[in-house]
Amino acid sequence: MAAVLPDGASDKAGDELGSEDDLYEDFRGSGHRFGHPGGGGGEQLAINELISDGSVVFAEALWDHVTMDVQELGFKAGDVIEVVDATDKEWWWGRIMDSEGWFPASFVRLRVNQDEPMEEYLAHLGEIQALDEGQASLGSLSGPGLPCKEQMRTNVINEIMSTEQDYIKHLKDICEGYIKQCRKRTDMFTEDQLRTIFGNIEDIYRFQRKFLKTLEKRFNKEQPHLSEIGCCFLEYQTDFQIYSEYCNNHPNACVQLSKLMKVNKYVFFFEACRLLQRMIDISLDGFLLTPVQKICKYPLQLAELLKYTNPQHRDYKDVDAALNAMKNVARLINERKRRLENIEKIARWQSSIEDWEGEDVLSRSSELIFSGELTKLSQPQNKSQQRMFFLFDHQMIYCKKDLLRRDMLYYKGRLEMDQMEVIDLEDGREKDFNISVKNALKLRSLNTEEIHILCTKKPEQKARWLRAFADERRQVLHDRETGFSLTDLQKKQAMLNACKSHPAGKPKAVTRPYCDFLLRQKHPSLPTALPQQQVFMLAEPKRKTTFWHNIGRLTPFKK
Repeated sequence: MAAVLPDGASDKAGDELGSEDDLYEDFRGSGHRFGHPGGGGGEQLAINELISDGSVVFAEALWDHVTMDVQELGFKAGDVIEVVDATDKEWWWGRIMDSEGWFPASFVRLRVNQDEPMEEYLAHLGEIQALDEGQASLGSLSGPGLPCKEQMRTNVINEIMSTEQDYIKHLKDICEGYIKQCRKRTDMFTEDQLRTIFGNIEDIYRFQRKFLKTLEKRFNKEQPHLSEIGCCFLEYQTDFQIYSEYCNNHPNACVQLSKLMKVNKYVFFFEACRLLQRMIDISLDGFLLTPVQKICKYPLQLAELLKYTNPQHRDYKDVDAALNAMKNVARLINERKRRLENIEKIARWQSSIEDWEGEDVLSRSSELIFSGELTKLSQPQNKSQQRMFFLFDHQMIYCKKDLLRRDMLYYKGRLEMDQMEVIDLEDGREKDFNISVKNALKLRSLNTEEIHILCTKKPEQKARWLRAFADERRQVLHDRETGFSLTDLQKKQAMLNACKSHPAGKPKAVTRPYCDFLLRQKHPSLPTALPQQQVFMLAEPKRKTTFWHNIGRLTPFKK
């Protein structure tokens, strides 16, 4: 895992919020202040010591953990989890209300202050919902009197400004200390390698310098508590989406850098770059982590600022709006990251389908919306066929099950959803086919005379499919509005990885589902497959499961 900037890496820091420009607070010993998701060795030992001493340790969910396994604990981002057992590095045992189970340690961060009452902690994380609640929180945490509130706001403002200045220095060191030197050594690095390792960090550096100048104009040096910086975040909220490309590329950067660091000449070269630039003793992968951490910390800083800003303050409305805006930026980055991770699963699913014809699924799609078995009737034969349907954005693939091996699918065709109209049919006689139907819906082409009728076994299943078709259209519209698309390189790499996982000539056998294995266990046991260890992890952990089970986990309607 990449290194993290240690205490003292920043020259200036606010006493209240910690000194680092990283995503989470470091472990502070007696204060029980914790750091990164999953924790390091020393931190994990401290957690277990607290639990052994009878202390209650809480963690906050960073991302949704959707699970179909009976002995895993599902939760949503923002949920508070009591950590019961943290002896394993990757999987912890936790409790939410009356539910207990395993969950990936990398999906949570431990509470910044374990001594803080639960009510205050939840108020600290969430938005202030009402004026009275906001005043009560300020009164209990800051004490009576306006001067104390002013001092708390001053601390937060100073911390935002100092970490922003430190961050600019880190970006400058990377661009001038590493990238500039690497470009001189064309015998060691290609442009593609440098693009993979450093991503668009030079674009981020240029943007952040502009953002800092705007912040400094709104910063009141004489009376920092009077500073009005909320508008700065609102002005640049669209520009912050530049981080999406960097965060999506970061796992690839780690892989490429790891390969190079196995060769001594690259180790010596990068160390020479660091010394020449007089940078602190942190490896390159630690510096490359800072943009990922920074974009995630903005909402935390703004939440702190809002907590210590009086509703009568001129900056209050802008800070409140800025908090929501930066949450939306982080949410968009998370969503794009999840989509890119899902294309690997989609590519592996396609590689498991026999007799595939036509273009790859990824040529037009990047999201599985829903899947299930339907009875299909098409003109002119009006022949009834049982098929497995997989609804993606822009298209729907249907396959036939093997008669003997029911886990094997054969490609049979696809429907272009951009050209299809979905019609909810009433039970009874259908005029186009002149047959009686029940629990049916019709797909009619807008450009041709192509018509298909799809029937489900139960009315509830039909309702879910109708919702799925509506969701597919919304997804397409959302992607168009946000500009989301896959690059040719991403599509090609996903398909190459899928082909490697299924070498030619080997049977595509599927093992029993992972959930069945757990159900046979008499006692709770650790999941056998660990979540993929990435610093910026936004998707549920990967397991060695069936293609059916794996592709099903992409579907939002699966329970």
